[in-house]
Amino acid sequence: MKRVMLLIGTNLAIMVVLGIVSTLTGAHRFFSAEGLDLGKLLFFALLMGFGGSFLSLWMSKTIAKWSTGAKVIEAPANSTEFWLVETVRRFAGKAGLAMPEVAIYEGEPNAFATGATRNSSLVAVSTGLLQSMTREEAEAVIAHEVAHIANGDMVTLTLIQGVVNTFVIFISRVVGYFVDRVILKNREGMGAGYMITVVICDIVFGILASIIVMYFSRQREFRADAGAAQLMGTPQPMMSALRRLGGVEAGELPKSVATAGISGRPGWMALFSSHPPIEQRIAALANPGR
Repeated sequence: MKRVMLLIGTNLAIMVVLGIVSTLTGAHRFFSAEGLDLGKLLFFALLMGFGGSFLSLWMSKTIAKWSTGAKVIEAPANSTEFWLVETVRRFAGKAGLAMPEVAIYEGEPNAFATGATRNSSLVAVSTGLLQSMTREEAEAVIAHEVAHIANGDMVTLTLIQGVVNTFVIFISRVVGYFVDRVILKNREGMGAGYMITVVICDIVFGILASIIVMYFSRQREFRADAGAAQLMGTPQPMMSALRRLGGVEAGELPKSVATAGISGRPGWMALFSSHPPIEQRIAALANPGR
């Protein structure tokens, strides 16, 4: 499974749109006769950085449903759907949460949780997971997703994404200004050197910044595993579910919801992985004090 940040796809798309709007409206005018106005640039970077990440958060449930084809269970049509809804209800009650929306989508074993707030969330489980796991293992996975919601992981990751977005936008434009004015000696507005440098820096710095976001994403997986163990009253079901996921082909989620999934394969680019290796997660559950 590709380990791509839950908000990254939507976040980048929104930032592009905001960038176009800012250019058309002149909101990007942080140049002055004296040079670069760092105060205006910082305000612009904060507006763009946090605007993109919070709009992504607000749209997260809609994007998740659309990208996975998840169908919300309005009224259980069979015993499996009834069990799924009641299991989510039970764990949400234990965690002190409002009842999340519950959905099923077609796919290989996986699950995810998303939503703008703790009390406006979605838990979605794949048909492959329901078919390949025992009820106890599936309960552990659901508890893991409910723990994500209870921990406020979506908001936390949104704030982190907003901070790194802000730094990327700010530093990219400072570097662009330096290249355009100091190296290329342009004295008339924003030249081609500025534009090209900003685009390149946005991409390069954005990739580097994603390492920070992914680090926090990996830490939240350990917390959600521990939360599942607490909700279940024992870590064994979660450990069993992880072992099973380690032995099957984890369902690949669309980029917009990838880091919300329960499982993923560790790639060679470990720094860009949103989930820790399953072996490490099992070890953490077996030795919670370490």
